[in-house]
Amino acid sequence: MKIPLTVNGASVEVDTDPSKPLLWVLREDLSLTGTKYGCGIGACGACTVHLDGVATRSCVLPIERAAKSAITTIEGLASKDRRHPVQRAWIETQVPQCGYCQSGMIMAAAALLVQNPNPSDAEIEAAMTNLCRCGTYPRVRRAIRALANEA
Repeated sequence: MKIPLTVNGASVEVDTDPSKPLLWVLREDLSLTGTKYGCGIGACGACTVHLDGVATRSCVLPIERAAKSAITTIEGLASKDRRHPVQRAWIETQVPQCGYCQSGMIMAAAALLVQNPNPSDAEIEAAMTNLCRCGTYPRVRRAIRALANEA
């Protein structure tokens, strides 16, 4: 079945099973591999993308349910000539260790800061439910707080 999508501001059409998870459409059909597979059950957040600006776990979302939404992946977060502020904060704060979960973390943080430009530590912890095997949570919080202090 042909499914029209808007991904990173571009209109595309994919010919796929409507129940196929958005994650696999992004990775396999559109070659957008920045969104990672972690658990496959929506628990870890490595697959986080934005659907109409809302942080969404793409591994459990059938593509047919994403068809009418604006989908933003890590590849589409920044402008062509500048990193997104969250990406810059991640670099400046040296958040990543292994880095596997970080695209999902960045997407979750970016969505949080749009909703709440100055979150408290408790609000950061409530919103950032992504899992990180390396335990970079204190650095994630520091990076988000640095951006909140700029606002």
